[in-house]
Amino acid sequence: MNARTTRTLAAALSLTAVLAISGCSGEAEPKMIVSGAFMPEPVNDKMAGGFMVISNPTENPDKLTGATSSLSDDLQIHETKDQKMQQVQSMDVPSDGQLRLERGGNHIMFMGLKSTPKVGDKITVELHFEHSRPVKVELDVKDRTYNAQAPTTTSGNHH
Repeated sequence: MNARTTRTLAAALSLTAVLAISGCSGEAEPKMIVSGAFMPEPVNDKMAGGFMVISNPTENPDKLTGATSSLSDDLQIHETKDQKMQQVQSMDVPSDGQLRLERGGNHIMFMGLKSTPKVGDKITVELHFEHSRPVKVELDVKDRTYNAQAPTTTSGNHH
């Protein structure tokens, strides 16, 4: 009976471990979808901006909490309010919605670049979220005057 109890206990613990592991991965399962990622060619190695649209296909709101890249050890999340840029700790990614990082608005700022990317280069960035697992994104380095036209924009009010 002692061996049987031990086997039953071991089986129960194994099942508990499997459920705990699958439960943990289930919590981290949501994944953001990133589109239109680009970086205008920087004028020097001091700073650069990263722009993209982050879509949250889930029913759970999330937050962009940071980004990392081999191009810079100092990536910051910036918001633009009243035409002034300021660093923030996070940005909301609404449920079934989007966080738009675009010129003249919110963006990721690369400070102190380790090199100066040229048009045609690709910069890999890993985005970090409060709940979702990290997402690796490639930013296409575009001409300095490039500005992505948002595919979902329906107003004719382009500047």
